This record gives sequence, C-alpha cells and structure tokens, in this order.
Amino acid sequence: MYRINEIFHSLQGEGYHTGTPAVFVRFSGCNLRCAFCDTQHQEGRMVLLPDIIAEVSRYPHAPMVVLTGGEPSLFVDDAFVRALKERTGKWVAIETNGTRALPHSLDWVTFSPKTGFEGGDGEPCVLTRCDELKVVYCGQNLHVYDKIETKYRFLQPCYCEDAAQRQANLAACVEAVMQNPGWRLSLQVHRVLGIR
Repeated sequence: MYRINEIFHSLQGEGYHTGTPAVFVRFSGCNLRCAFCDTQHQEGRMVLLPDIIAEVSRYPHAPMVVLTGGEPSLFVDDAFVRALKERTGKWVAIETNGTRALPHSLDWVTFSPKTGFEGGDGEPCVLTRCDELKVVYCGQNLHVYDKIETKYRFLQPCYCEDAAQRQANLAACVEAVMQNPGWRLSLQVHRVLGIR
C-alpha cells in the first residue's frame, strides 16, 4: 500500500516537458521539510498498486505519469515502476529531491535539490546525474550544481504568496539565467494558467 495525496490529470507545468499532458501521482510524505513546499503531508490515503494503476488508466490520452510528492523515492521501487509502465503503456517520470537512490526503470528523472533552503538540508543529496536539473532559485551560487551530470538545467523562481516578493524572485531568476547561459528559465505555468 502507498500513501497517496492525490492522483490527477493535467499538463506538466514546469521544466522540460512543460505543456505535456500527464497523470500526476502525488505521494504524501517527505524526508525534508522545505518552507515553500506545496504538498499537505498530513493528508493522503493508503492505496494499493492495482488501484493506482486503475486510476492512472482513466486518462488514456496522457503519454506520461509523473511521480511527485512529497518525495516519491521513499515509496517506489523498480517493481512499482515496471508495473505502472506495463499496465498503462505510459512512460514514467519522477520529480525527486535527490536524497535517495532511484529505480533504474524510470524513463525520466527531474532532480530538484533542496539544499540551502529552510528545512531542505535535512539529508544530503546522493543523486549525481539526471535528465533535467530543476533548481528553485533564491540567489544561491549556481556553481554548487556544476558536478551534476544532466541534459538540461532549469532555474525556477521561488513562488510565494506575496506579489511583490514573487516579482522580485522572478526578476532575480531572469537575471541569473541571463548571466549563466547554461541554464534556462522554468516558470510554473500551471500557476499562471490557474490549473492544477
């Protein structure tokens, strides 16, 4: 059984696959406690794998499943990923804080390290390679990520409720990308569009 916060169909709102239809499987629970986290970890229900597969299968037109959280690497293994792929015909991506080893059967890894944030330094990162590196930018030194092997590097402004601070975070992130052309800007398009 897996503690699931929610399973829903939407568009990927950030990173390389922005705009791609996806089924999101959001796990409840994380080994970090980042101040800006948008998951309610106290919520969630225990769900069997066949029921997760059945829910994901309700959306046949979405080509991908995104395992997110919380921290999905606390819960999933190769058997989980293989079953999800074989039974739904979708490819499987994960969004992870990089503090745990990952199943080898994943099709796409988005590594979003949380070091340097309030509540994000609870455990060290062990991940050294990924398909995309997506960093929430709050003015940190980008050279700390130089040793991570990745195809794509994205900076994303830290979202906050205060509109003035949110705009300042965006401006700082844009400037950082302009000064560091190895990085690309990633916006949370789902927030802009008002979708999940």
